[in-house]
Formats: sequence, C-alpha cells, structure tokens
Amino acid sequence: METLLDRFCRYVKVETTAVEQTDKYPSSPGQLELGRMLTAELRELGLADAAQDENGIVMTTIPATVPKAPTIAWFAHMDTSPEFTAKGVKPVIHRNWDGKDITLPGDPSRIIRVADVKGMADLTGKTLITTDGTTLLGADDKAGVAVIMTAVAALMGGQASPAGQQASPLTKGGQRGVAALPHGPIRIVFTCDEEVGRGVDKVDLKKVNAVCGYTLDGENIGELDNETFSADLAVVTITGKNIHPGLATGKMINAIRLAGQFISRLPWRTRAPETTSEREGFLHPYVLEGGVHECKLRIILRSFITAELADHAKVLRTIADSVLVEHPGAKIDVEIKKQYRNMKEALDKEPRAVEYAAEAIRRVGLTPKFQSIRGGTDGSRLSEMGLPTPNLAVGMHNFHSPLEFACLEEMETSVRILLELAQLWAQP
Repeated sequence: METLLDRFCRYVKVETTAVEQTDKYPSSPGQLELGRMLTAELRELGLADAAQDENGIVMTTIPATVPKAPTIAWFAHMDTSPEFTAKGVKPVIHRNWDGKDITLPGDPSRIIRVADVKGMADLTGKTLITTDGTTLLGADDKAGVAVIMTAVAALMGGQASPAGQQASPLTKGGQRGVAALPHGPIRIVFTCDEEVGRGVDKVDLKKVNAVCGYTLDGENIGELDNETFSADLAVVTITGKNIHPGLATGKMINAIRLAGQFISRLPWRTRAPETTSEREGFLHPYVLEGGVHECKLRIILRSFITAELADHAKVLRTIADSVLVEHPGAKIDVEIKKQYRNMKEALDKEPRAVEYAAEAIRRVGLTPKFQSIRGGTDGSRLSEMGLPTPNLAVGMHNFHSPLEFACLEEMETSVRILLELAQLWAQP
C-alpha cells in the first residue's frame, strides 16, 4: 500500500486541470506532463510498447499469460475538474483516522464533516488522504490512475497479490509478485479531458481492440456503475442591443436582463438537480457569461431515458420563444450538443462485462452494489461507440471540491479487484 500511496501522491501534485473553453486536446499542458511520467513508469515496468500519442493519450498492453483469452481494457483519465483549482496540491495523509471531522490545515474554515459524507464513518481506522483545503485533491481520477498502475506493476512482477491467492514464485528482482496469474491481454489507456466531456474524443477503438473495457472512476469500493445518465449540453446565446445608457430609452435591449428572465422561467421544482433524485432527470444552468450586447448560458440536460432529452430541449426553446414575445428586437439561439448516452444498452449486449466485475468484487469479500449514477463517465461514451464499459469504484470521495479525499485501503482493494477480474476473463 505504501507504493500505491506514493504513486497517488506523486500524481496529484501534477496540475492537470481540464479547460472547457478551448478546442485543444488535451486542453492543458499538465496532462501531457503526467502522461509522459506514466509512459516512463510503464516502460520501467517492462512494457516496451508504452507510448503517449500526439493527443496525449497513453496506451500499452500487458501481454497475456493465457493463449486465446479475450482482450480487455482498463481506463482512467488524467485530467481534473475545472470546478476548483488543482494548482499546488498538498496531499495530507491521515493514518488510522479517528472517525472525527477533519479540519483542513491550509484553510481551517473548510471541514470534512462525517455526517455529510455517506459511508465515511465506515472508514474509521483507515488511511485517508485529503487536501490542505486550498485545492481539490485530484483523486478523480488519479486514484484510478494509481490503482491501474499498481495492478500493472503486480502483473508485471510487483508485490501485490489478490485475495485468497498464493503469491507467485520469486521474480528475478527477488520480490514475490503475481506475474504468473492467468490473464489475457490487457490494454491500459489513460485519457485526457474527461471532466469537460471530451475524454474519449481521440481514443481509437481499433487500436484498443478489446471485447470490453472498465473505467476506474467511481466512489465507494464495491460499487459497480452499470447505468448512467444520457446527456446533452445546451448553449443558449442571447443577443440584445447595446447603446449608451443615457440614450437607451426605447432602444436598448439588455441581454443580461433577458438572461435573468430566461433562467427564472426554468422549471426548478421538478427539473433541477437540487430538487430531483434517483431516476429523475434535470436541466442545470451552470455557466453565465457576457454583457449587455450578448450573453451565453450553458445548461446541461440529463435523463436516464435518452428520448427525454428532446423534451428538455423543447422546454428551453419554449422559454426562448416566451422571452422573445416580450423583447421582439432580441435574438435567442438554443444550440443542443450531444454529450454521452446511457451505457446500459451497450452493456446488455456483452453481459460478461458486468457479470465478471460483480464476481471479482465478491472474490475480494464484498457484495457488489449496482448503481445507476446521476452522471456519466468515459464509459458512457465508450459503450455508445461500441466498447461496453462499466465503471468500477476506487475510493474517491467529495470530488470536484477542496473537501475531496481518498481512502488508501479502498484503493488497494480496487487493485485486488482488477487482479481478480484479469483472471476471470482468462477462464475457459
């Protein structure tokens, strides 16, 4: 676990914040830096084919120990959320955590309260890694990156061994490892810009060439995400007319005022994230920018039923029409951009993807918890593109926030789940 902890702490110190307002992939230079680091480490583990391509994506293949076993793929993303700064991350390690609220030393006003985090009390006595309160941690998804790297090291001759498994004979380095575990080819893929919805834009599935994939991008260990939202993005552009306010009578059309009216007409008792739960979808305005002449609203549309996204879009266009009736000199454009789709349909076509993941979780002594998550992962897009890809938990919590933390023991269990999963796919 110390090696896993070391990896994780090194990775989170590389600033990899994704940038939404750019067409570049990757959107930030830190993602390239982390990718170079991972490529070098993979080569040191004996994977000579490890490479970072022109888009910053890192890929390699763990060679099979079982002939003719199907190829599977493990994915994690290197970027972190733009919702809070990740510059100068200072991870704080809380060994044998006492189960009490955690005051973050860099900003004592920020406190991780046990009562506010589902399941946190169950981590008493574990090792938690937090921020110092001035940045987010980046466990989303560097916990996934560290877990995959540790599993790779084990399969290539490292120290970890799965639950109930005898350690393999001594490797040439003198350490006991699990390099002799039966497994087929395993493709390792580290992507960029997942947090801004472009995580697999540059992934070549022909190169991945796997029967299914697994994203390591989930929360409480033992959870298995086999359904996600379907998602679209609406960009609402409101164009008014600017003029000197002293001469504005009967002439000015203030786009800011119209944006306020537009937002006020959005349904919030039934279609807002703060008033919905479980399988209810929503409309969520999250960016407002501009001035008197022009304002832009970015609104995310979410539903477990893909067809309902069209109804969400209709609501936005109806609101636009109602505002224009009152301000006929304005212009309102509602542009809908497809983001990702519910992964469940694709997973139903390859049931082994979820069945084997559930069995791997059982083999480490846990009961799998199937989840329909109110969000999406790279697996949503990958599944839609033809690669069934459920999501596995890695022990990240409170992500996208300075109150973010990770649990080392949950990360270590995630490594063991991957090793069990590798064996399951190598069975006759």
